[in-house]
Amino acid sequence: MTGSRVQVNKSHKSRFSTKSSRNLHKTAAKDKSRIGKSDCNVAKGAKAARVQRNKMLRDQKRLALLKEKRASSGIASPPRVIVLFGLSASVNLNSVREDLLRQLSSEGTGALSSTVSSSKYRLRTTVLQAPHGDLVGCMEMAKVADLVAFVASASSFSEESMSYYIDSFGNQCLSVFRSLGLPSTAVLIRDLPTDLKKRKDLKKMCISSLTSEFPEDCKFYAADTKDELHKFLWLFKEQRLTVPHWRNQRPFLMAQKVDVVADDCNSGKCTLLLHGYLRAHCLSVNQLVHISGAGDFQLGKIEILKDPFPLNARKESDAMESDEIHDLEVIRTLSPDPLKLEPLLVENVPDPLAGEQTWPTEAEMAEADQNQKHRKQKKRALPRGTSEYQAAWIVDDSDEADSDSDNDADDGMVLDQEDRGFPGYEGTNNSDIDDDQASLNFRYADDGTENDSVMMEGEILTREQIEDEIKKIKEAHAEDEEFPDEVDTPLDVPARKRFAKYRGLKSFRTSSWDPKESLPPEYARIFAFDKFTRTQKHVFANALKMEQENMDDSVPASLYVRLHIKEVPAGIAHRLCEMAERSPLIASGLLQHESKMSVLHFSVKKHDTYDAPIKAKEELIFHVGFRQFVARPIFSSDNMNSDKHKMERFLHAGCFSVASIYAPICFPPLPLIVLKSADGGVAPAVAAVGSLRSIDPDRIILKKIVLTGYPQRVSKLKAIVRYMFHNPEDVRWFKVKRALFVFVP
Repeated sequence: MTGSRVQVNKSHKSRFSTKSSRNLHKTAAKDKSRIGKSDCNVAKGAKAARVQRNKMLRDQKRLALLKEKRASSGIASPPRVIVLFGLSASVNLNSVREDLLRQLSSEGTGALSSTVSSSKYRLRTTVLQAPHGDLVGCMEMAKVADLVAFVASASSFSEESMSYYIDSFGNQCLSVFRSLGLPSTAVLIRDLPTDLKKRKDLKKMCISSLTSEFPEDCKFYAADTKDELHKFLWLFKEQRLTVPHWRNQRPFLMAQKVDVVADDCNSGKCTLLLHGYLRAHCLSVNQLVHISGAGDFQLGKIEILKDPFPLNARKESDAMESDEIHDLEVIRTLSPDPLKLEPLLVENVPDPLAGEQTWPTEAEMAEADQNQKHRKQKKRALPRGTSEYQAAWIVDDSDEADSDSDNDADDGMVLDQEDRGFPGYEGTNNSDIDDDQASLNFRYADDGTENDSVMMEGEILTREQIEDEIKKIKEAHAEDEEFPDEVDTPLDVPARKRFAKYRGLKSFRTSSWDPKESLPPEYARIFAFDKFTRTQKHVFANALKMEQENMDDSVPASLYVRLHIKEVPAGIAHRLCEMAERSPLIASGLLQHESKMSVLHFSVKKHDTYDAPIKAKEELIFHVGFRQFVARPIFSSDNMNSDKHKMERFLHAGCFSVASIYAPICFPPLPLIVLKSADGGVAPAVAAVGSLRSIDPDRIILKKIVLTGYPQRVSKLKAIVRYMFHNPEDVRWFKVKRALFVFVP
């Protein structure tokens, strides 16, 4: 029989059916396969492309994760750094450190090194103990930590106190660690009772009390017995560690041994030798390095040494004696290329003839003469004693009709400082107020923010004088917070002379101001970027290119190296050797342009634990990433809708301000910790925290004041105000029809 006898009914025709489907019954059987869709083409299309792309992304993520795991926990990876931090002074960190090192060490006896290579766990670890009470030492350890293990003592439990597991210093360090960026964290609970039920209950109570203080992925471990430490170390070996983003942008080295070699050519200089594992990125021998607490230097050479802690059972016996070996085997030596060596350039060398103009042409001179005649013919009503330069700032009286209108809330007088308020980096004279200002005795007149105050450096003051000065600063801080910008006119100095550097603006937001105006000659020594964002992308792209190409003059990460840092002052080198015994010494590679000086702006906020007032141009210690330096910042508001920013005399609590300083260039993102050193050898306290915001020498920061008086009679459009001025000459000086006061030196 040919064909099937099964009845085939005609399908329902709809308006949405295609022409081929409607005429399919007219097509021969041999041609139906050609018209219909083939099953082999079902997987070919947009869905198949999405499936293939998702599979490719999964494979890429899997390979990247495998590469990261091999780099962080493989045989060639540098030792993982565990920092033990006691949450209270009652925690015995020495016993915790010894137990961990014995658990990692194969022998378990004898003198234990801080770095251990464990063949049992297939792990190399460096265990550091944070000194309780030393804030700077704890900060330096937290900057290089791969894991911060917070240790809590269960024996410190007390129902009478709410903060029984964490003391005041522990709370302060926790807030600082959060500002720096916490790496992977864990909590070790010690001193638990031996009874199983009490042990379990006390552990639950400790976890419930500390959970809110740490990140969500933080794990809690009991750490009294060997089995509990074994569990912690085994999970630590398999854990994927996370570090702050800013730390992965630059290569750094934590020095395990520091030596000093005298320089025969220069008696005052020496060569500093740092031994340690290179981390994060490769380091070029032509690159500049920064030593924490010392400054920026050039490299003499880099020596790649034999790994003193190999993760190999056959070489483990030699690894235990590596600390006693002074002359390690040198595998390779890299010397800098004079043509590629980055210069240690800090300040720009200005050209005194850069602003020289060519001789004007006859047409330009004729045009200038014509403009001068036109200017002389035009008569303007100016205050008595106004010069031509001052008159150029006074706008024409074209709209005098609205002179009696109400002034804006942001109107005021703005100081036209020559240096625009930026303090010097080191030893720069920040005084910008005339000598006759010292005799002024009125409410926080601008000398409250200057360095030439009563408390001069090197001046011996009695206890009563110091207490009086602190009381005055606190009163000025409270008054500035309640009545900002308000200033009384002095009685002993004419107002026209006292406020000669101030310029009246009709509107603080809309009035024009040239950022290049009245700059001092020293301002030409700093560096500025045409487009900072583009330069930053270019610098990071070059660093990534050097990482991928594996150039001959660079050392890959994870190798044990010896850095020869040349031309280090002998006094600084010996001081660094003493500091290395208490806290780790960090050497970080600098990116391009990061040794040059510019104007840095930080977004800062006063720390909650600091109660004393922070005055502008006060000496503070800035910790920016791996770098630290002393600076005198000025504070300003952050106006998003204006190109001008008002200077603030104090850093008030509860709000963010912008701190501007002269400092070496740093590329964001970078955290900021501001410390204030106290007198009498007291440890510095955390004054403010924040982050690096931008680098912009053209940021306009103006000092604004509002003259005050006592209103006697007020009408609709006029008012009688007394004691705003004290002599007729001042009234005539400030008398302008539009209420627009313009005064320059």
